[in-house]
Amino acid sequence: MSSDQLSSLVADLHLLTVLAGTKSFTETARRLGVSKASASMRISELERSAGVSLVRRTTRSVGLTEAGQQMVNDMQPAFERISESYSAARDLVGTPRGLIRVTAPVALGRQHLAPCVAAFLQRFPEINIELELTDRFVNLANEGFDLAIRHTSTPPETHVAWALCETRSVLMASPDYLKRRGVPEHPSDLASHDCLLYLGGGHVSSWTFARNTGASRAGKRKPDERVGVNINGIFKANNSEVLRDALLAGLGIGLLPDFSLPPAREKHAKLVQVLPDWQVQGFFGERIYALRPWAPQVPKAVQCFVEHLRASFAQGFGGTGQPSQGVTSRSRTARIITP
Repeated sequence: MSSDQLSSLVADLHLLTVLAGTKSFTETARRLGVSKASASMRISELERSAGVSLVRRTTRSVGLTEAGQQMVNDMQPAFERISESYSAARDLVGTPRGLIRVTAPVALGRQHLAPCVAAFLQRFPEINIELELTDRFVNLANEGFDLAIRHTSTPPETHVAWALCETRSVLMASPDYLKRRGVPEHPSDLASHDCLLYLGGGHVSSWTFARNTGASRAGKRKPDERVGVNINGIFKANNSEVLRDALLAGLGIGLLPDFSLPPAREKHAKLVQVLPDWQVQGFFGERIYALRPWAPQVPKAVQCFVEHLRASFAQGFGGTGQPSQGVTSRSRTARIITP
């Protein structure tokens, strides 16, 4: 095989590995900077050269045949190593540069991530950022993202996780609603209230609360008191900004992550914390992390962006979050990086 033939074959094989992740000729073509027709034609040529079908095409999706999947499984580590080696070589030049593809939840991204991007790009003019805001789970490796900003209590074990700050869920309502329906004194009281529910995370119809009961007379700490309550909702949404607006409109009582609380400076945007002595358990997550699939090398541009986020998020959200100092992993093998 000539060097020209080998070069063309390697490029087509790389295209196949990208297609395996995107499952879309349109997205593969966009990511590689070629036309959709060219991407499809190159896969067809690769199939003719290999003498076997590699891709299953339907009107709705694209998948791999057994032969195609085996080929991708064998080649994927090599292409990842090539990418890491190339990035490491470029980083030796000194100036951080390149494209960083970032994904983040809609509310967190709009309210806190997007505002700090401008200062970063001014500081590093040779870095470009592509920010996609979505509340769905994103497979970073398959979809070509360099970084995910997420709130969670347990980072994936297969990822590097940089702790940015702590976060918490807060039970809120408007003064008008509480005046009209009364103030709950115990989590069980919520069963008779209108509650606004977050769609997602498996907590749609019930909330669990914990309260620190303090120390006993013998000086030993008592276990937290826990209460679970089934709730009824008149409104549900999969976005915390939408829930916040519904709370401000007086529709009921709802849980918000602290990064979606109305700014205190906005006098018209008033919400009151409900059951402040109780903390909801296992809902929006306890910390904000920057996540990246584990690799031996992290591009310098990504490292610089993470450090910028650490500085920007260090004080938490509106005084409710806490800096990430001392954060440790609850997972045995997740690679947690803290200041």
